[in-house]
Amino acid sequence: MRHLISGFGVRKRKKAGPQEDRKSLGRAELMHRVELLASFEQAGLGWFWATDGDGRLTYLSYSAADRIGRAIDELLHQPIINLFEPDTEDNEFRSERPLVFLLKARNSISQLTVRISGTEKENWWEISGKPQFDEQGNFTGYRGSAKDVTATRESMRDAARMAQYDELTGLANRHRMKRRLAAQLEANRNTKRSCALLLLDLDRFKQVNDTHGHPVGDELLKQVASRIKRIVGDRGEIGRMGGDEFKILLPDADDRGMLGDLGQRLVQMLSQPYSINGLRAVIGASVGIAIAPYDGLVPDELVSAADLALYSAKAHGRGQYRFYCSDLKKEAQRRAMIEGDLRDAISRDELRMFYQPIVDGVTHEVKCMEALIRWEHSERGFIPPGEFIPIAEEAGLIKTIGGWAIQEVCRQASEWPVPIRVAINVSAVQFENDDLPRIVSDALKSSGIDPARVELEITESVFIGDYGRTQRTFKDLKKLGVRLVLDDFGTGYSSLSYLRKAPFDKIKIDQSFVRGATEKGNNNKAIISSIVSLAGALDMETVAEGVETKDELALVKERGASHLQGLLFSAAVTHDEVMAVLGSGSLVYEPRGPEKYRAPRRSELRRIGLIHDDHRYEVTIRNLSRTGAMIEGLLNVPLDTKVVLDLGDGQLAVATIKRSEEFIQGVEFETPLISNGSDGLCTRYRVSPYQIEAAGRPLAALSGDAYAQLGGGAGAAQRPRAFMEMDTGKRMAGMP
Repeated sequence: MRHLISGFGVRKRKKAGPQEDRKSLGRAELMHRVELLASFEQAGLGWFWATDGDGRLTYLSYSAADRIGRAIDELLHQPIINLFEPDTEDNEFRSERPLVFLLKARNSISQLTVRISGTEKENWWEISGKPQFDEQGNFTGYRGSAKDVTATRESMRDAARMAQYDELTGLANRHRMKRRLAAQLEANRNTKRSCALLLLDLDRFKQVNDTHGHPVGDELLKQVASRIKRIVGDRGEIGRMGGDEFKILLPDADDRGMLGDLGQRLVQMLSQPYSINGLRAVIGASVGIAIAPYDGLVPDELVSAADLALYSAKAHGRGQYRFYCSDLKKEAQRRAMIEGDLRDAISRDELRMFYQPIVDGVTHEVKCMEALIRWEHSERGFIPPGEFIPIAEEAGLIKTIGGWAIQEVCRQASEWPVPIRVAINVSAVQFENDDLPRIVSDALKSSGIDPARVELEITESVFIGDYGRTQRTFKDLKKLGVRLVLDDFGTGYSSLSYLRKAPFDKIKIDQSFVRGATEKGNNNKAIISSIVSLAGALDMETVAEGVETKDELALVKERGASHLQGLLFSAAVTHDEVMAVLGSGSLVYEPRGPEKYRAPRRSELRRIGLIHDDHRYEVTIRNLSRTGAMIEGLLNVPLDTKVVLDLGDGQLAVATIKRSEEFIQGVEFETPLISNGSDGLCTRYRVSPYQIEAAGRPLAALSGDAYAQLGGGAGAAQRPRAFMEMDTGKRMAGMP
């Protein structure tokens, strides 16, 4: 009690004055108050503290010291700032004015949340205090109170976490990711830094969720979140936007090589099988990538760019990543146009069936024709199936188109003068249609074709749905007498257990295994041998797809493929051409094509900029690979000349002329290009909008001509142009 009185400045009198009796009641009241305060402290309802003018602790309730777990003598006379740590957590509880500021300014402290230092477990107090001054106005210290708010704070923290994090996966939710992205972009503008945004969408998750129920779907999402966290680590923040959509924010990331590797790893790891309560689930993933400030400066702009990239990745076959580029806006508009016109393609009689021969592996005699759908647009000509088939699947048109194709192929094949087989592709979406057996049956009956001549090519992705329904569909189709073929084997969701139980008659070895198999060190030849051996053990035929060169032909024949297909024998031809070939009586296809496999070069035909000595020339790029390109448009450029190719969207590639013949040049890149995640190439880095801003332009996302925005060509007028431009028709444009 003596400690309590002295700490708050109440002192005993050594001598009693004449009015001692009158004051005895006041002392009694004071002692009563002190007893009440002591009872208040002992009950744990709150504590008191006091400091001297130098900020050292002169009083602290014994129960407070007990709560901290330290002796009172150890705490007294220590600076109070050593006891109370400021709240530095990034949340709504942080005080606008930290404790150090309030103490130095000698301001009143009101309900300030602080953390007690030196404790193993979190211990949070809410403190209040007022500065004290003597009669001369000299500061004498603080007198204050405190209470434990640890439980309250934890409860509020849990509530705040629930508002910011996804309850199912523990990842940040849509609202938190939106705030984090806005804060990151705002900070980037001040510090001239970058960040990357990845949008991730699961492929075929809905099928698993609908087939096995929401509990399985929820567990699958938890495992997906766990895999993403393992891949991303502490490099950024991961959020779940709802459903099967995820977002990843990576600060200080603009290296598209690194981001491409990350995107590819996400696709690969998320596509591995999942085990859920004894069930095996297989899904996929598509990723869209946008980078600030290159692709956007504000959240809506960057999210829109990443969303376009994701949509493009899904439209080009799913299971891949894609970087944003300005062409994607035009691509999205084209997809919308295609979807609209595709709805009327059948009624306008614009769909055509083409056929590619499948020949015997020994005699090269045609044994089957694979039916391939083509769309001859009335205004735009032939539109590639790789472009309109994914759109048809997304728009729900594939069942109608697929049903028409089955009817048309059976009708045409029934007219052939030679009763060879015909193969019809059935998409996974079409296979899920419970009416598929009936559609096939109706086509067989209406055409009168022998069911044994009809082969239905089905991809492995059909196995990720309802396994029981898949087996029933197989059984119903086999009852009709048609043959079943497993298409693109080994490229997606292979399972020997599925292969053992499914009634396939043939396995098609995907062309990705044939391509490059003759190169030294390539393991594809061993994979081909394994597939052929497996098919033989299961009494199934094999077809090696994509045979385009004679060395590939020799290899697949050596490895034992029973049937062959590819451009070396024939491209897909019209029905009239099939009728002419079959009617001629000559059913053997002689291989015609290059002798050896050559690594593919991406064919291009577009205008780009070539920069030399601050002059910009217009040239045409015809071939593009990771390490170089073929261009035309400049006359007699010396070998070893250093140039820069402006590939658009801020992509500047430093290159050296390694071949020069009149107006055609071959260039070698100083830094190899990288994959854009789809079927294209891009530079690892781009011109930064911050560089353009430093050149006197407003800060904005990249436009098509970043070189001009940088002030490219300024001052070039003082120097003559070194080369003469020629157009693609070899006409001289003249010297300026």
